[in-house]
Amino acid sequence: MSQQVKSSQREIKVIDAHQHAFWHGRDAAGLVADLDEQGIDLAWILTWEIALDDDVSLFHEALNPVNARPDGSHAGILLYDQIRARDQYPDRFILGYCPSPLLGNAPKLFEAAHRMYNVRICGEWKYRMLIDDPRCVDLFRKAGELKCPVVLHLDVPWLIEPKTGKPTYQSIWYGGTVANLERALKACPDTIFIGHAPGFWREISGDAESDPALYPLGPVTPGGRLYALFDENPNLYADLSAGSALFMLKRDPQLSKELICRFADRILFARDYYGHDLQDFLQSLDLPQDVQDKLYHLNAKKLVDPEEALAPPTHESVSLRIS
Repeated sequence: MSQQVKSSQREIKVIDAHQHAFWHGRDAAGLVADLDEQGIDLAWILTWEIALDDDVSLFHEALNPVNARPDGSHAGILLYDQIRARDQYPDRFILGYCPSPLLGNAPKLFEAAHRMYNVRICGEWKYRMLIDDPRCVDLFRKAGELKCPVVLHLDVPWLIEPKTGKPTYQSIWYGGTVANLERALKACPDTIFIGHAPGFWREISGDAESDPALYPLGPVTPGGRLYALFDENPNLYADLSAGSALFMLKRDPQLSKELICRFADRILFARDYYGHDLQDFLQSLDLPQDVQDKLYHLNAKKLVDPEEALAPPTHESVSLRIS
């Protein structure tokens, strides 16, 4: 096991606030190699538990094959793997975990993980249920009580069919719409939510409900509902991870720069993948230095203090307890 380096002994300038270990063909060492290559000091590593009824085969190739079930479905990105990665590189990873609210004891599971394994983020929440479901609200309130931000994946339940103009059900959806998100924000004012994914970032444009594309690429129209959500809910943050955020940014670079500067205190650098595409684009925006500092590390530090998050867990590692 590598020797832990206290965050006070090194300068942390870049935090990737949305990552997974054992993801897209890379184990923990592969992810650290990518962090080193991109000049990233720390990463939040998150779970994504997949219920049996929610399994989608097209995701399997991105997941750890060890976690495939005997029936051919996949259990997802599990806490055990993320703990293994954190324990192998305790100075590089901050641990996240989001148990399924469908289990009925999700708040207790999350609190146990927080106490035993120093989990500091409730994430990634990615379940095929409405985000304002009472079982989700209970989990989110527990996360807020423990001062842990919640990372949300939002995908809309329907898109407009271009030929008919009618809403068409999407079998792969998570959380519902921004209306469900707004109700969750209001129900949990003491909880920080970090929005992410196509269903979230499409709402930067006023035509989000009528755009038939899962990942809209056209011009941004006035009236996007995200602005009001940010203005009215100080507990709403966002990360710039994955293609959904980068596609959004590229739709209108000048508008994207204005968005980042306007909400500079609540937007986090994050990738959910590897490489430097996001860094390259952000560099092209010529953001003010104070905005860059908030984006790349200060906002993440404000939500999750590395000094506490990199501390050893209070109990022995799960990798030592499970044979």
